[in-house]
Amino acid sequence: MLFEELSLSKSIQKAVFELGYKEATPIQEQAIPIVLSGKDIIGCAQTGTGKTAAFAIPIIHQLHRIVGSSKKTKVIRALVVTPTRELAVQIGQSFDTYAKFTNITQTTIFGGVSQNSQVDNLKSGVDILIATPGRLLDLHKQGFIELDHLHTLVLDEADQMLDMGFINDVKKIVKLTPKNRQTLLFSATMPLAIRELAEMFLQDPAKVSVTPISSTAENVEQRIYFVEKTEKRNLLYHLIKNENLSDVLVFSRTKHGADNVVKNLRKKNIAAEAIHGDKSQNARQRVLDAFKNKEVGVLVATDIAARGIDIDQLPFVINFDLPNIPETYVHRIGRTGRAGNGGIAISFCGKDEHPYWKDIIKLIKVDVKTISDHPYPWHSGSPETTASNSQKNSNRSKEANKSRKSLNSKKNKKRWY
Repeated sequence: MLFEELSLSKSIQKAVFELGYKEATPIQEQAIPIVLSGKDIIGCAQTGTGKTAAFAIPIIHQLHRIVGSSKKTKVIRALVVTPTRELAVQIGQSFDTYAKFTNITQTTIFGGVSQNSQVDNLKSGVDILIATPGRLLDLHKQGFIELDHLHTLVLDEADQMLDMGFINDVKKIVKLTPKNRQTLLFSATMPLAIRELAEMFLQDPAKVSVTPISSTAENVEQRIYFVEKTEKRNLLYHLIKNENLSDVLVFSRTKHGADNVVKNLRKKNIAAEAIHGDKSQNARQRVLDAFKNKEVGVLVATDIAARGIDIDQLPFVINFDLPNIPETYVHRIGRTGRAGNGGIAISFCGKDEHPYWKDIIKLIKVDVKTISDHPYPWHSGSPETTASNSQKNSNRSKEANKSRKSLNSKKNKKRWY
């Protein structure tokens, strides 16, 4: 669907066309008409699908009709709650861009920094507030935020807020808003707690979802290393040192694992930092800035923390731990090879992760290059050999079971007669 078919105001269409947007993404095509109709919505979509525009554009359209060119004191009519500072800043920038030719204003608030400038912006009056849960509740308690005029509430990255322990804060925030509001909930996944949250606070919501991306960018070179689990850290150092890698984003499955990888690299004089949910927003931003400024060559992240990372021209992604969800692999390596640039995605596969790798290959349908010439291969040989031996063992086991059953049957017959 073309953007010009979405019945948006001319001011918004002008901003959208200036950005080079012509066709709406699947989530935008589904969600924008529903949001414009005033219905509540549950959207299941990953970062990178155009989700922010799917709610920002119709919200601006609605507010532009209400506010117009009015010079009256502005009140908060739309609130976007998001888990991290990085995401809040990105969403705020998107609202500014789409509302460029309107009189709609926004401000972004988050913890870890002085509240003074944020309070000044709130006192000046804004139409849209983008906030992290803790700072929002704090400033509301101090009397700087009033939500009685709220028209639309957006709960963005709901599953990440759940993982970061913000769900109780989110429930408190929702209770501060008018009951006749429009509520838009977006989440990459839909665990039970998020479904319960939706049932609690949304009224007859429309449901939209985007099928997880299964294809990987053609300009990303993919490599797989079958490595002993205990040797992964040594292999990582070996590659960084011998292949002179820099600007490397490394994915770890756990926060503890990310910290251990960083600790090991630092011992070997590699400038590395970790970014995950246990880090304060201020600390995450400092680490991210250091990585962008090339003061740190290796950034180790968990999937949750990486959602807020927006880095152009990232040359290397390394899956230190393989994800157990195949689609996550696609999103991870999609961090490189952007905007026509080439990229290299390297994955480490321990024996315990081989089932994950088979699921990934089944999804992406790509013949990924196996690098067998490295110092830390599987002790028992290649995964193909291991799989073959496993199949042989399985067949032997089946034959043995048949023999036992046959023998038992004969014994039973003897007893019977």
